[in-house]
Amino acid sequence: MFSAINRTESIRQALERKYDLIIVGGGITGAGIALDAITRGLSCLLLEKQDFAAGTSSRSTKLIHGGLRYLKQLEVNLVREVGTERAIVHENAPHIVRPEPMLLPIIEKGSLGKRSTSLGLFVYDQLAGVEKSERRVMLNKEETLELEPLLKEDIVIGGGSYYEYQTDDARLTIEVLKSAAERGAYAFSYMEVVDFTYEETEADDKVLSGVKAVDRFTGEEHSFSASVIVNATGPWVDELRSKDGELGKKRLQLTKGVHIVVPYERLALRQAAYFDVGDGRMIFAIPREGTTYIGTTDTIYTEQLERPNVTREDVTYLLNAVNHMFPEVRLVMEDVVSSWAGLRPLIHQEGKSASELSRKDEIFRSENGVISIAGGKLTGYRKMAERTVDVVEKELYKREDRPVETCATENIVLSGGDLGAEPEDYAQQLFESVSHLPMFLGLTFSQVRSLVYKYGTNADVILEHVMEKGAEEHAHYPLDVQLLLSELNYGVSCEMVHTINDFFIRRSGKLYFERDTLTKYADVVLQELATILDLTEEECSAQKAAFLQEYVDVVCFKRAASIVK
Repeated sequence: MFSAINRTESIRQALERKYDLIIVGGGITGAGIALDAITRGLSCLLLEKQDFAAGTSSRSTKLIHGGLRYLKQLEVNLVREVGTERAIVHENAPHIVRPEPMLLPIIEKGSLGKRSTSLGLFVYDQLAGVEKSERRVMLNKEETLELEPLLKEDIVIGGGSYYEYQTDDARLTIEVLKSAAERGAYAFSYMEVVDFTYEETEADDKVLSGVKAVDRFTGEEHSFSASVIVNATGPWVDELRSKDGELGKKRLQLTKGVHIVVPYERLALRQAAYFDVGDGRMIFAIPREGTTYIGTTDTIYTEQLERPNVTREDVTYLLNAVNHMFPEVRLVMEDVVSSWAGLRPLIHQEGKSASELSRKDEIFRSENGVISIAGGKLTGYRKMAERTVDVVEKELYKREDRPVETCATENIVLSGGDLGAEPEDYAQQLFESVSHLPMFLGLTFSQVRSLVYKYGTNADVILEHVMEKGAEEHAHYPLDVQLLLSELNYGVSCEMVHTINDFFIRRSGKLYFERDTLTKYADVVLQELATILDLTEEECSAQKAAFLQEYVDVVCFKRAASIVK
């Protein structure tokens, strides 16, 4: 049910029924709602106008974290909830949510002092129920500099060491959606909801009955029916709400967060750091897959919603922050190898700056019954889904006299998460089981480990595909290409990969973290995709053009390299 190959037949089947719930939006919030709803016995359909996770859910800081900075805003309940959720998400998806030691340097005249940091981290540990082995440790100046010698020595007065959880936001979204599909939920990407449908009652009232959606591949318009509609479109929430009438008092305030990626050797941190910028904000610098990524900015955003832009000003801000805290590295614009910008769909609060806006989620219902959810954080997706489905069930219970079920997703291991061991151990076992085989001559542990940290136990399927195809049509390719093409085949068959951008950006993350390899692989990947999906020459040309646009966009700010002072 989550294959790109049988899309036409799946759509035909989906059109034959009425659903309890239609979810508009295929980011982490919509995915979480689909999984929660289907496990409560509700029939549901999810529709997304782009690829799944193409909006905010592939453009975050890629951390499942407890929101330490929200303690400064006294959002205690938010910190408690997302701190607790961190452990649950890690337990349910250990392959893509893993502990990350984090260094918090304390600097002179910074926004955090020694006592406030110690107290804040202590309260954070208590609220989040952090395991003893991962609780905060306070450090003196010498200990802090020993942990990270690149820090600016003359301003450091101490530090704190604690844990966050690194993730791949887009892959987390996909694993949640796959888990929902395995249980019977329907989900389609590139299916744009263009309007709502209504039924007239005897009292001449309008009753919401479904949605009209356009298939962005074929141009066909479809009508899907449901008892309840949930708008989980993130930055597009207000745009969709407006199709159902007036927005009312509640509206979104979008803020933009930018991240940049540099080669690891240019910012060779010994561990991730969360440090003071000097304007009251703090940013992360996080090593990942031969790179270090840095972010994020926080500015009010009012431009186009799809593919928000990264400006030279955004990049300059981040480079200046890094060069101030780690003066020896002297990063320049030309060091940046990729970037991304994401939009936070926050609830508008009069007089608040971008950084002051609350990250709390909020649910609101239109007069005609459209249920919208906005705000929130990646970490809290499961609780956001639970609250939304609670509202959906009350609506259905009122209409259909049916029993209300309770959320059961806390104990659902996501697709690929049933490792039965630590991810590192599972990767070692998998490597030892195949590395001696002739078709895997030259296979490295690093390659297997990378697959496990993306796909979990589904890495087995990818390696099995290499064994099947390595003796046939893929035999003339080097092993790294065979592995990549097997990833692609898995993505098309099991993760609804329709385009090379789906694969390079959101299933594998290669555009952000391995951009320099893509020109080598792009043509062979597109050729393979064309074979699997029977793409026309025109469709291939369009996909290649879209890929080249994305390839350029992630460094579009580099019109002229300059030293950032």
